[in-house]
Amino acid sequence: MEPLLVIKNSDAGTADEETLERGLAVLRARTSVEVAGTSNPGELNGVLHRAGSRRIVVAGGDGSLHAVVSALHRRNELAERTLALLPLGTGNDFARGNDIPLDIEEAARLVLSGEPRPVDLVVDEVGEVVVNSVHVGAGAQASRRGARWKERLGSVGVKGVNLGKLGYPVGAALAAFRPPYVRLHVEVDGRSVIGFDQPVLMVAVGNGSSVGGGTELVPDADTEDRRLDVMISRAVGPVARFGYVAGLVRGRHPERDDVISLRGTEVSVSGEEFWCAADGEIYGPERRRTWRLEPAAYTMVLPRRRSS
Repeated sequence: MEPLLVIKNSDAGTADEETLERGLAVLRARTSVEVAGTSNPGELNGVLHRAGSRRIVVAGGDGSLHAVVSALHRRNELAERTLALLPLGTGNDFARGNDIPLDIEEAARLVLSGEPRPVDLVVDEVGEVVVNSVHVGAGAQASRRGARWKERLGSVGVKGVNLGKLGYPVGAALAAFRPPYVRLHVEVDGRSVIGFDQPVLMVAVGNGSSVGGGTELVPDADTEDRRLDVMISRAVGPVARFGYVAGLVRGRHPERDDVISLRGTEVSVSGEEFWCAADGEIYGPERRRTWRLEPAAYTMVLPRRRSS
């Protein structure tokens, strides 16, 4: 087994550190492991500079994976790298969507025995990457509010089920009271889908299927299928908004008449000022953004495909 470089967040809490140690014990039983903690882009760049040919294992959630992929992309080293993931925290939507175990010891065993496979990446016009999902409008507001609720609910369990994954739907419900719906022009592969005369509640561009710790915003999205999944909600009326949120909780929102679902390789959004939530990070306000697919941009260790 080749040596591993495990990159973790230096600011991780005690619980995450203890969880990580259990995963590291599995890895160290089989191979040489170096653990490097980083807390800012400069430190991360220094760690990557001395990574050599070692396989890089990201210990953290979507934000940590985003940071490492983004840094490698800027260094023009992403295509030559194989990454693996040890999920920590409560979100882990990339792990969920790619069947990476959330149990740290099972995830560590996957690092050792999984199958390296090419996965897609989303890149915008200024070179910023999206590993899992980006959404604008009420979705960004839901992420801002849902992050607080995810933390509050994460410590609550009902019959062994962690309630942290309800954070995003709760945030969506709160956002529905004062929704930041906007007038946008949305194009997919150069074709106009929504014009300024149709206000939208939110637009989601998914490389992965879920956000907010398990809410399947674009259920059919797949990081290996060479396509972006786009979901546009036009549920701007009071009744429609609550119906949309109820459908979102049950995973039935794509069935609504005021929801548009389509696929492509490039998505442009322009118009009134809007905020974006990309891999859990909020940025803006923006007036225009274009996201394009980079197919098979890097290699990730994933569960082996079952033979048919």
